[in-house]
Amino acid sequence: MKTHAKVVIVGGGIMGASLAYHLGLEGWTDTVLLEKHELTSGSTWHAAGQCPSITGSYNLAKIHAYSNQLYPRLESLTGQYVSWHGSGGLRLANTRDELDWLKRIHGYSKAIGFRMEIVGLDEIKRLNPFLRTDGVIAAAWTSDDGHGDPAGLCNALAKGARDLGVEVVRHNRVTGISRRAGDEWEVHTEKGTIVAEIVVNAAGCYARQVAAMVGGDAPITNMQHHYIVTHPIKEFLERDGEIPVMRDSVASGYFRQEQKSGLIGVYEHTGLREAWTPEGHPAWEASNELFPDDLDRIAPWLERAIERMPIFGEVGIRRVINGAIPHTPDGAPLLGPVAGLRNFWDCCGTSFGIAQGGGCGKYLAQWMVHHDAEINMTEFDPRRFGGFADESYVRDKVFLDYRTTFTTRRPGEEEMDGRPRKVSPLYAKLADRGCVYTETFGWERPKWFSLDGREEAYSYARNNVFDVVAGEVDAVHRRAGLLDLSGFAKYEITGPDAAAFLNRVCANRMPRKTGGIGLVHPLSPGGRIAAEMTVSRLGDESFYALSAAAAQLRDLDLLTQSVLPGERVRVVDVTMDRGVLVLSGPRARDVLARVTDADLSNEGFRWLSAREIPVAGQPVRALRVSYVGELGWELHAPMESMNRIYDALWDAGQDCGIANYGLYAVNSMRMEKAYKAWSAELTNELTMLEADMARFIDFDKDDFVGKAATLAAPPRPLRIVYAEVEARDTDARGAEPVLSGGRCIGLTTSGAYGHRTGKSLAFACVDPAHAAPGSRFEILIQGERCAATVLARPVFDPDNARMRV
Repeated sequence: MKTHAKVVIVGGGIMGASLAYHLGLEGWTDTVLLEKHELTSGSTWHAAGQCPSITGSYNLAKIHAYSNQLYPRLESLTGQYVSWHGSGGLRLANTRDELDWLKRIHGYSKAIGFRMEIVGLDEIKRLNPFLRTDGVIAAAWTSDDGHGDPAGLCNALAKGARDLGVEVVRHNRVTGISRRAGDEWEVHTEKGTIVAEIVVNAAGCYARQVAAMVGGDAPITNMQHHYIVTHPIKEFLERDGEIPVMRDSVASGYFRQEQKSGLIGVYEHTGLREAWTPEGHPAWEASNELFPDDLDRIAPWLERAIERMPIFGEVGIRRVINGAIPHTPDGAPLLGPVAGLRNFWDCCGTSFGIAQGGGCGKYLAQWMVHHDAEINMTEFDPRRFGGFADESYVRDKVFLDYRTTFTTRRPGEEEMDGRPRKVSPLYAKLADRGCVYTETFGWERPKWFSLDGREEAYSYARNNVFDVVAGEVDAVHRRAGLLDLSGFAKYEITGPDAAAFLNRVCANRMPRKTGGIGLVHPLSPGGRIAAEMTVSRLGDESFYALSAAAAQLRDLDLLTQSVLPGERVRVVDVTMDRGVLVLSGPRARDVLARVTDADLSNEGFRWLSAREIPVAGQPVRALRVSYVGELGWELHAPMESMNRIYDALWDAGQDCGIANYGLYAVNSMRMEKAYKAWSAELTNELTMLEADMARFIDFDKDDFVGKAATLAAPPRPLRIVYAEVEARDTDARGAEPVLSGGRCIGLTTSGAYGHRTGKSLAFACVDPAHAAPGSRFEILIQGERCAATVLARPVFDPDNARMRV
């Protein structure tokens, strides 16, 4: 075994083996894969091995699609038997909501490239003549789906890695991991110590134990999951073909052919059991454990599966598998750097490890080697969870994720499991005034306000809160609105070298004058967009930076890990110290003037400037900025002052028609102003030029991270455009395909209805040949082709006159 390596991967299941293989393909062959027992130990060996194309996330669907492209070729690439069955898959739709969900996925299948059709009952029966279709209205037929032998796939990936020069060491348990001076790690094993530049936690069910070795955590809960295999079935013995893998919400599970037998797996809704209950974690010494079966617990769902496939009920059960599967709170894998730990990465937390293993390995390897991946990795970044994701939160959310595995959530639909975790001091007050909250990075943030007691009727089309949001927008547009956005990530960056540091890290130049505000974008070394921040200069050596709530730990790492040795810079996360009230609208100055003696005139407090002012007798860091295109201020106050300031503003605004508003309204107004959003338009997939953000780059600076790569980047067929859509009652949300002449030329990134202008709007990433203003194309929204026209300017107040008044 080596004593030094660039990368050490801990865990030899499908995730670790795939990462090792793809790092080898990227040229990082100085990699060691450590497995404490045999490859596939943990959860890989007992997996059912299904590989569906369908998933509710566009980027996760890309991960699935790559796995389904790789696995059929893996045997020829490596010489290792994998037993791939390209049976295809059928996902049944039993309700209109489920059919709408499938229509959305059918849309982005065109951009990703996996084959998908929505088929009727006759075609369903042709593909699976043994299925009872009671209550079924349609199905998704995905012909690239299949299933493989999990051990065969894992061993093939490991063999491919070895063939490329990666070292695979079995029967060697990691006993500890410690930090060396500098950025290297010592990985202590039963067979000695390896010094590594980078360590990756691919320990699957045991990821929390490995994370604990470095003082971190991997927010997973291991769940018990059953599947059963029947005795051989006469009908399967008498035919040559194989039925598709079936997935059904009524049975809350999957069923398929296993050789000539049947296989049924279920995600029960009640009586859920953790693996290694009640509160403990699996022993690091464990390897191939299964749990006693509990057929009584899963019997109702087995019965529903058998009602769908009566031939399964004509034979007995040959084998029962009840094994551990790791789940994260949101069901997405953990792929990326661990917060606060330089050169320590996660590649774990997937509950569909076989389906996702190939793609997770590919895109994480790209990120590690090139600093960026081909796909947007934000939703997989482990830093999307923070201290709020403690053991009880994770357990509550994982139980929700498990029992809703086959539930198709509609836009805006959220459950309260595990909530609330982080609230501003205004939480209860706003709830009493009808606030409906949405969760972001553990924060409860206003989504919309129910003033008449209505509940949202979730739908892909405009629904029963459409007019409520229109009212909130109208209040902001004509009068004044208040929004609690205390969840903003907030950092203070100080020191003699603070300005030079920020100018090196960000593409735009920092404000030169005290009180100036700038919109800035840190880039990766490869020139891709890493973050977006609003930076205010508070003094010669003092800056105040804001970024998205969900980016708090990610951006904190970016800032702190960018400080060079000897650089006199201090970065402090002050997110929990200050709340934020956004006051917006043409009467905003009138309202604010009643609770402060500060000069709020254009001369005294210019647009895009920051000042310390008193509000209701409390010290406030006021920023004259607006994300909604109206006159307004962000009021950053000590958390303990939030109630007093809110009450004062609310009382002062009564005769001005002040109203509360939420993020639904913000998104509507953002789209009218053509403001691009981090993680939607501004992602690691694009350069600033491709995102049409060149005006926020200062190429005259001597240097900044990503400058050379931005200038040298070869042209790619990617350009963000802003478009008006001829939609009827359903607006773009992101991930809808853009079509021209029947050819997919791009994808929407976000969209909404603009209530001030009466226009349906979208951003899209398209081929530059279709990016010029006036270009026409179609957007496929929920199965309907909607004409769209590229716009040159925002549809609302393109000259920013309303914010300057």
